[in-house]
Amino acid sequence: MASSKHLVDPELAPLLDMLPTLQINAETLQAARDFMVEVSRATPMPDVPVQVSTKTIPGPKGAPAVPVQIFIPKKGAAKKPGYLHIHGGGYVGGTPDMGGARNRVLANELGCVIVSVDYRLAPENPHPAPVEDCYAGLKWLYDNAGELGIDTKRIAIGGESAGGGLTAALGLLARDRGEVPVAFQYLLYPMLDDRTSSVGERHPYAGEFTWTNEANVFGWTSLLGQKPGGKDVPYYAAPARAPSLKGLPPTFIAVGALDLFIDENIEYARRLIQDGVPTELHVYPGAFHGFDMAADTTVAKTFAGDALEAFRRAFAR
Repeated sequence: MASSKHLVDPELAPLLDMLPTLQINAETLQAARDFMVEVSRATPMPDVPVQVSTKTIPGPKGAPAVPVQIFIPKKGAAKKPGYLHIHGGGYVGGTPDMGGARNRVLANELGCVIVSVDYRLAPENPHPAPVEDCYAGLKWLYDNAGELGIDTKRIAIGGESAGGGLTAALGLLARDRGEVPVAFQYLLYPMLDDRTSSVGERHPYAGEFTWTNEANVFGWTSLLGQKPGGKDVPYYAAPARAPSLKGLPPTFIAVGALDLFIDENIEYARRLIQDGVPTELHVYPGAFHGFDMAADTTVAKTFAGDALEAFRRAFAR
């Protein structure tokens, strides 16, 4: 693999010193999880008029209850949009706290109620546990929309990295079950395809930083409980394997050009468009996985504006 350091946006280069490339495997998993918690704790929380609370909701049938974080803005209409958020972490780590700062901003800026799901993690809880926990969160949001002040015609789902992959899987699950109408899905560098890094040629310039081929194989192996890239992987685990994307809600996809997921994200966007799904795709040059954490950089600000406008358009329908 060729080095892609010369392609990195100069404003993002300092972030590489703060975000070491994860050498994640069975031996280092707990350390990686602890690092994710440390990063989220170190992230300053914006001072905005948003009420934040935690709650435990019923889990999938026969499974444990699911903890959630709830963000309710103190301003806005009586009936607000609803957004189910799913955190990242390669399917093996992370907590809702990782999205706490952004969720506060979005709740305040959009006047929407946000529910962030603390789903079970692999490898202790492989597929379908994570996506079923997310579905339980979506169903609870929908069933309790009256109490939460949510307009059921304006429900969005979204997440980052593995959270984006779970969002895409949840979109397919909601479409197929037909119980909850989803108006919009937001996918930030989503982890969609177990065949990336395990089948075919590797991208010569993508995946050098923060989330690598090796980490990706570990994440997918943990979620699937088997080696990735095989024939019998369900599409509720790896959404890129879905035979049809027809009937999915309008979709926003954003990814950096140096992200390991660049090819699978572009291909998913192409397939969505081909299947008649209104789709907005953004590729940011010089950006690697997690680039948005450098919030003061030009590229991160551009992305944040693009995402905010996409949400606004979706909620204006």
